[in-house]
Amino acid sequence: MRALITGINGFVGGHLADYLLAQDGCEVWGLTRAPGRLPTHLAGKVREVYADLSDAEATLQAIVAAQPTVIYHLAGQPFVPESFRDPAGTLSTNTLGALHIFLALIEYRLKARVVVVGTNEEYGTITAADLPINEATPLRPANPYGVSKAAQSLLAQQYHRSHGLDVVCVRPFTHIGPRQNERFVTAAFARQIARIERGLQPPVVQVGNLSARRDFTDVRDMVQAYALLAAYGEPGAVYNAGSGEAVMVRELLDVLLEASTARVEVRLNPELMRPIDIPLVVCDARRLRERTGWTPRIPLRQTLSDILDYWREQVAREVREQSGMD
Repeated sequence: MRALITGINGFVGGHLADYLLAQDGCEVWGLTRAPGRLPTHLAGKVREVYADLSDAEATLQAIVAAQPTVIYHLAGQPFVPESFRDPAGTLSTNTLGALHIFLALIEYRLKARVVVVGTNEEYGTITAADLPINEATPLRPANPYGVSKAAQSLLAQQYHRSHGLDVVCVRPFTHIGPRQNERFVTAAFARQIARIERGLQPPVVQVGNLSARRDFTDVRDMVQAYALLAAYGEPGAVYNAGSGEAVMVRELLDVLLEASTARVEVRLNPELMRPIDIPLVVCDARRLRERTGWTPRIPLRQTLSDILDYWREQVAREVREQSGMD
């Protein structure tokens, strides 16, 4: 199998590459915008092609060069607050990239399977009657990011119906783990705690809404779901991926604080609150389990411990670099 990962330089893309490289007989290619963007731990292990997915011709040439048997489409603008600041850019990035991949496969008649990675934000405004959320739940996105990913998903299904493209759509619920950008909730908490432990900031963690309850899965479990869908997913189908359990954000913070060596004050920062925040989100992933046998394996406490250790290492590296030791 030859796998092409768009967005391989992102949080999930790097973990997916790690997983695929550990599988026998899998050759991994990564698509980035330019040389030098591949994560350092993947250097020499992954073959690269380059394209800005907003450029249809460059996208076509990259896919033709890679000749993949499966494409994992992960590239895009993934941050909800950023989608409110730049809705036009989010919509363009997250829809045109997928469209250009589909058009390239059609033009060159390439028989690659495409795993189109969306988000539970496509479901948006959830009522109690919708829970747990399955694939038949109406799409009512509550932010431009959710709209952009819903459009991507609908495009994929349309091109499956109109042109027979071999696409599988997955809507992952919240996934967390080491190497995630600090703009996301658990990474933001862990980085602040790690900096406090080093004396680099006052002993105060800035937080947004702690009462929201979300369905959290370790990213290393999530990428296994993507790989299983590449192998066994039904063409044209949509699959939810999540743990099926809701955890309050406050509980995640409490676990991280318990593991800290510092005494920390928690302080609400109104700037970290979303314009619209759904109070409870729970995934129904039965379709995925029945099709592939997938189930999350990594306990949430282990995930949080790994996230905190990662940020401790990152902060320690920053300190060494600033002191001239590296």
